[in-house]
Amino acid sequence: MKQLKTYVTLAATLPFIALAAPASAEPLKNIVLVHGAWVDGSGWKPVYEILTKEGFKVTMAQEPETSFADDVAATKRVLDLQDGPTLLVGHSYGGSIITEAGVHPNVTALVYVAAHAPDVGEDEGTLGKKTPSVLAKTEGAIKKTPDGYTYLNPVDFPKLFAPDMPRGQAEFEARSQVLAAAEVFTTPLTAAAWKTKPSWAIVAGNDQIINPDLERWYYERAKSRTIEIKGASHSVYESHPRQVAEVIIRAAREAEQDASTAKK
Repeated sequence: MKQLKTYVTLAATLPFIALAAPASAEPLKNIVLVHGAWVDGSGWKPVYEILTKEGFKVTMAQEPETSFADDVAATKRVLDLQDGPTLLVGHSYGGSIITEAGVHPNVTALVYVAAHAPDVGEDEGTLGKKTPSVLAKTEGAIKKTPDGYTYLNPVDFPKLFAPDMPRGQAEFEARSQVLAAAEVFTTPLTAAAWKTKPSWAIVAGNDQIINPDLERWYYERAKSRTIEIKGASHSVYESHPRQVAEVIIRAAREAEQDASTAKK
């Protein structure tokens, strides 16, 4: 099978100067970051700080996790507020959200960070069962409330979601989870923005929430320009913020260049 891309380990020292945009490219300064299930937008802070220092206008979408439709709508409201071309970034379940919401006219390109990327008619829950993760094989790790909201067992959270983060931070996040309606994982998508817009992606090599093989499959299918960060957990955006930020910056610059070339 022909490889559509090469998986490499991103060096933490990759110089930002190498990512400078060509002078003829259309400016892409807006970035919207979308979080995944059981967490909120505050986890993006380390990446946000790097991106803003590089001159980007960065906004976090805060999804309520009450339904897939609600989460897509919350993201689209943020996209409506952007004043120009926008790079849409999603982590984990946020990948499903950006796949659906990414057809928004302000969105120029997508970045998947250890994220799902279903096609139209697919849902991440069904796809996850076909390529199960460590989480899926850990009995009792996912809990559900009587009214149908899910959360990750706080005892299991540090070792499954964030094993490469400081223990105290992981335990705090375990106790501050945003409970997610079970239906968010099983709602079929009605749009797949990666079919019409360029995408970049990060595979977390030691992801225990989403099987890294499923991430690789998603991104090969989408023809994403993909980087693998060896040994990184599902919390790669927090444990490796500089490497994640560098991929996002590269995506913004290359999306500018692609747009400029297309206009010639």
